[in-house]
Amino acid sequence: MQNSVEAVNNVIRNRRSIFPPSYIEKEIPNEIINDILENANYAPTHKLTEPWRFIVFKGESLKRLAGFFSERYRTVTPPESFSQARYDAAGEKVLKSNCVIIIAAELHPDKLPEWEETASVACAVQNMWLTATAYGIGSYWSSPAILTQLGEFAGIDSTQKCLGLFFMGYHDAPEAPARRTPIENKVTWA
Repeated sequence: MQNSVEAVNNVIRNRRSIFPPSYIEKEIPNEIINDILENANYAPTHKLTEPWRFIVFKGESLKRLAGFFSERYRTVTPPESFSQARYDAAGEKVLKSNCVIIIAAELHPDKLPEWEETASVACAVQNMWLTATAYGIGSYWSSPAILTQLGEFAGIDSTQKCLGLFFMGYHDAPEAPARRTPIENKVTWA
């Protein structure tokens, strides 16, 4: 049992946000992506609503997602301010990634408040993050200011809410220590 505790502690304490500029050109096998998503499915869920929903972009579909960000830039930028370099850069994070997953919550307002469903989805994403870390895959959760438009692009229906994107890729980022203040500063024993 001690080896399990040590392994869990190691993965949790070494999880970091790893961003697309550090990603290398190495494909994440679909079996690993499925394992990451399967572990998301074991997150806590109040009333067993299992609210997490995911849309996976990999391969050619990454180009469509990158195109969404580039075209979004074009539509909100006045012609006199338009920059081809910024247009090209708008989808760059997506194209540097090997896989991007849109994260959504299936809401059940008749059963639970939205915050509880969001908390369950956040737990699912943490499971994804920890699994990716264990596989040596860099990842991070991004929640851009255009979640409504992103949800519309992805075809997320009215019972769901888009909560962001989960970027993934093998990487060459150096190990970095966690920057956390001591837990003793955050806990009161009653």
